[in-house]
Amino acid sequence: MLRPYCTRGHRSDSPMAHRPSHRLVPLRPPEPIEAMKTRTLEGFGKRLAELRQQRGLTPAELGTAVGVSQRVIAYYETESEQPPGALLADLAKTLRVSADVLLGLKPVKDGTSPKTARLLKRLKKVEELPSADQRAVLKLVDALVTTRRRSSR
Repeated sequence: MLRPYCTRGHRSDSPMAHRPSHRLVPLRPPEPIEAMKTRTLEGFGKRLAELRQQRGLTPAELGTAVGVSQRVIAYYETESEQPPGALLADLAKTLRVSADVLLGLKPVKDGTSPKTARLLKRLKKVEELPSADQRAVLKLVDALVTTRRRSSR
């Protein structure tokens, strides 16, 4: 059993620990290192997959963005393991969420569907085109929308 320490760090058998201003606090025995390694938060893989899909990313694209292979991303999405801290930080930054959200300590706020995210990702590529090509794409989209509206009446 570990000896209690006072709140100022003195052992209970120290004369300093018996001062009225020093309160004794029992210490918890430390958790074995193996138990700490195996402890994980529930649902990490599912959250990682959902956030990746909401951003319109494939496992390969997310892996490239954080410097790991697609297989590593797939592993963390399907297994009950969690990535090391440095990778967790990179994943959170790439997915534009806090590590708390990724770990499930805070709720996810963005409700973008995977389908919408894919469309937005493709539209961002249109921004890279010359302005004349951008106008042509917009005209095509407008024409398709107009045609669909007329045919659905």
